[in-house]
Amino acid sequence: MADISELELDALWNEFHGVVNMTSNELEAWLRTSTAGERGEDLPEEAGDDRGRHVLAVLRKRRVDLTDDDVALMREVVDTVTAERERVRVADAVRDPDWRHRMMSLGHDPVKAA
Repeated sequence: MADISELELDALWNEFHGVVNMTSNELEAWLRTSTAGERGEDLPEEAGDDRGRHVLAVLRKRRVDLTDDDVALMREVVDTVTAERERVRVADAVRDPDWRHRMMSLGHDPVKAA
């Protein structure tokens, strides 16, 4: 990876896994549920949006297998979740299921106990 040192990658890896508080199994189930329609669920590899599937793929990787795209996504997820958590309180997340569901599609369930 061209633009990140091992130390920075370690820090990003830990931050990412700190804000992504859903397991890969939980996220996979959520992505399938969130896109299920009257006709049933999508195939697992097609469930959810591209970003949610990418988060899931990163969760299933070892740190040494990350690509530049994975690192960019991890930064984006950390920044997005951090900013949204500062903007919206957990109590409000219960009253705003659309916001909670958007966060869950990034692997962060705001009402899940830390």
